[in-house]
Amino acid sequence: MKVLLVGEYSRLHNSLKEGLQKLGHEVFIVGDKDGFKNYPIDYLIEKKWDRGFLKKIKIAINIFCGFDISSYLTYQQFKKNKNKFRGFDVVQLINENSLYCNYFYERKILNFIFNNNSKTFLLSSGYDYLNVKYCFENSNHKSVVQAFLRNHINPKDFSNVLKFKKKTFYKLHEYIYSNIIGIIASDIDYHIPLLGNEKYIGLISNPINISKFNFKTLKIENKIIIFHGINEANYKKKGNDYFEKALKIIELKYLGKVEIITTLDLPYNSYINSYNKAHIILDQIYAYDQGYNALEAMAKGKVVFTGAEEEFTEHYKLLDRVCINAIPDVDYLVNELSFLIENPEEIVGIGKRARAFIEKEHDYIEIATRYLLAWNNNF
Repeated sequence: MKVLLVGEYSRLHNSLKEGLQKLGHEVFIVGDKDGFKNYPIDYLIEKKWDRGFLKKIKIAINIFCGFDISSYLTYQQFKKNKNKFRGFDVVQLINENSLYCNYFYERKILNFIFNNNSKTFLLSSGYDYLNVKYCFENSNHKSVVQAFLRNHINPKDFSNVLKFKKKTFYKLHEYIYSNIIGIIASDIDYHIPLLGNEKYIGLISNPINISKFNFKTLKIENKIIIFHGINEANYKKKGNDYFEKALKIIELKYLGKVEIITTLDLPYNSYINSYNKAHIILDQIYAYDQGYNALEAMAKGKVVFTGAEEEFTEHYKLLDRVCINAIPDVDYLVNELSFLIENPEEIVGIGKRARAFIEKEHDYIEIATRYLLAWNNNF
């Protein structure tokens, strides 16, 4: 089978590609490198106008002229290489805004893809129209929207979410849904808003290439090492402010017993090895399930603070913790960290169960097989 994966999000499509290739399929990814994360891409779409000084110029041009130069240049890059993006058996979009263009240019790109390939599927991975709509309409649903509604995040920093409430993105959503075969959720956070949707195929867990992550049973010989990796653009969306407040308390409470490592905006190849000596990883707060950073850390046998709500444990029928559920409550986080520091055998046990869980539920070849079944059964 010849497969085109459009867009990248936290290495999901790269891991899926590796699994599909192991099964003998021909797979290509088109998109950008997911910002500073710098993931491998077969057909690179440069997004130079989306960062630094050029981004400021882009915004000014858009304000005064109503012209989105980044979307235009993305389309021109795609158009120049369009013959490389035809004739695929399956195309999968990473989400409803896979190439980060405005409605006009995203639709032009998608129109070519829909008309020149066999079947197209959509992932719900990251923000999209239905997910954002559900979160705003269900304020008790655990998501970053809760933080926004409590005025914890300002609208400027939330623009990449709020755009899906605009009429143009509703039109894009409708256009995509009228042309796809079906939609697949990548975890519980995206699964819940899609229940009852006629296009919904089901949840297929994120693929993890286990061969890339060496597992070592955690050993606690001196200090307990806590790692906190920060993506500055998503600082409050990930709940980093709660983690930092909790860490300040822990550092004083266990003076000389803990070591805290904090990093900022590391590219993926640097980030993935920056926490090798850590025992505990602080990932994110506003989630039901784990994202990629958490899953890859769990594959290494780390104890991760992330999403692990009841819906997650019930879905996977878990009796013992494989990670620590994180919530926006400093006292709660301090208590959970304190328990682990005072009971180091729990750190070792959770680390072992974390690796076993990834092997059982997220193996990239098994997940690739599930994608193939979903694609073939819905032709």
